[in-house]
Amino acid sequence: MRRGTFVRWGVPIAAAAVIGAAIGAGPVIAAVSGAPVLPERSAQQLLADAAAATSKEGGIAPMSGTVQQTASLGLPALPQTGEASPLSLLSGSHEVKVWYGGEGKMRVALPTQLNETNLIVNGDTAWYWESATNTATRLTIKEEAGQHKQGLPTPQPTDVTPQQVAERLLANAGQHTAVRVINTAEVAGRPVYQLVLAPKDAGSLVQEIRIALDGETYVPLQVQVFAKGSAEPAFQVGFTQVTFTPPAAENFTFTPPAGAKVEEKTLGAGMEQDMAADRAEHAKDVAGDTKVVGQGWTTVAVVPFSLSDLKTATPSDGRQGGPRGDMTGDPSALVDSVLKSATPVSGTWGSGKLIKTKLVTALLTDDGRLLVGAVTPEEITKAAGIK
Repeated sequence: MRRGTFVRWGVPIAAAAVIGAAIGAGPVIAAVSGAPVLPERSAQQLLADAAAATSKEGGIAPMSGTVQQTASLGLPALPQTGEASPLSLLSGSHEVKVWYGGEGKMRVALPTQLNETNLIVNGDTAWYWESATNTATRLTIKEEAGQHKQGLPTPQPTDVTPQQVAERLLANAGQHTAVRVINTAEVAGRPVYQLVLAPKDAGSLVQEIRIALDGETYVPLQVQVFAKGSAEPAFQVGFTQVTFTPPAAENFTFTPPAGAKVEEKTLGAGMEQDMAADRAEHAKDVAGDTKVVGQGWTTVAVVPFSLSDLKTATPSDGRQGGPRGDMTGDPSALVDSVLKSATPVSGTWGSGKLIKTKLVTALLTDDGRLLVGAVTPEEITKAAGIK
């Protein structure tokens, strides 16, 4: 399946997950009204409840809702791009609607101002619909000889929502993190517990991360990342509306409209294993080139990099856009825009350009290194001195 608009939701979600992994731990606009009070539970109890709710056989219960992702990272003005561009997700607010009918039934819709993109999964068949191009792609699984018939890998609704972020953050919470619980919050009209993770190290740019767990189902409904010195989240993703009831059956059926271009695509039954092997090989290559300095919330990743590499970087498959390879961003223009805000710095380690946002600091050194971490400029220049 070609990488489409839905994959782009992985950009902000993965960004938060990377921060969480690097710091060793780790809104959807939520209206808090009437301060609902839930029974007191410890962080350990909530972690167990959340793990049980999201890992039980068959996944979570049927549900539907609207997810909003908002980013206010303090980035410099970015080049103008289309609504579907990955760059557009680095600022402002964006919505995705999800319907989950249990195992084998899933629908995700990304509405924009004038168009809509849909992925509908129902058993062995899936449809990918783009109204902007009036194109519908029908996806089927090819059964290979001697193999048990299997359906399409069905995503969970929380695969494009706070669950992925929450799992990464909670899995690594430990000695570097202070954890507390708030039981008087509300998200999407539902009482929630908030797990609050805060760094113990003053060198981190993160003030705290809040993970909201539904008070009844313990499904993650919201993740907020707060930068130090800021009262509003720098990054947030979660439900603005959610219902834990089975969606209507028509949500999982699709008929291409008259005049639409219909394409067929067959996925081999072994594709998932092949993709996993490719990812593992890529991760091995990246790990070989990456050096990690520090630990916990002040971890800094160091990779070989040069300005020329940055300006000529393109996706590995040669495309820079949606499923049909439409151009949605110019890497060179992005680099030029970001570098305009960079500050020249130098020290015993050498010299380079420093870029600081609310949550992440990056240092591009003149000797060909890129250092990135959710840390203060002092921490990153200190890491630059460790070669």
